[in-house]
Amino acid sequence: MRLRSLGLATLGALFVSACGFHLHGSVQVSPRLAALEFVASDRYSDLQLALRDSLALAGARLVPAEGAPTATLRLLRDESGRRILSVSARNTPREVEVYYTAEFRVDAGGQELLPRQELTLTRSLSYDETALLAKEQEQEQVRAALARDLAALITRRLAVLR
Repeated sequence: MRLRSLGLATLGALFVSACGFHLHGSVQVSPRLAALEFVASDRYSDLQLALRDSLALAGARLVPAEGAPTATLRLLRDESGRRILSVSARNTPREVEVYYTAEFRVDAGGQELLPRQELTLTRSLSYDETALLAKEQEQEQVRAALARDLAALITRRLAVLR
């Protein structure tokens, strides 16, 4: 029985590896961005906090302008919200879209390493006016998840700078 379980586990591992599945590895920023100044207008937004964590995990050391940074990441736009996608016959919302938009650029020594880029992520959610508080909480959780996803995307874009 134990041999059979081991064989099934091995077969499953071979199947998963054959289909191209692989775990996401950790992203490392280039040494050029090792001492990074991070400039953002809102110090406590979901995206700004998630981006600080993501950059730290990627090996970037966040320093102030006085700390002689090797590059500067400027978060030019940090915006989130929701839009109504569909309404019922009684003109009440049935489906909403939560979005998060970020615009950023990277400079180093007066040279533009990464030009201004805009990223937007969206998620559609059903809406029920009888469960208003629960739906508001769900939208806040989705907004925080979108911020984490955007932070990971920005970090991956910074990792390819050499």
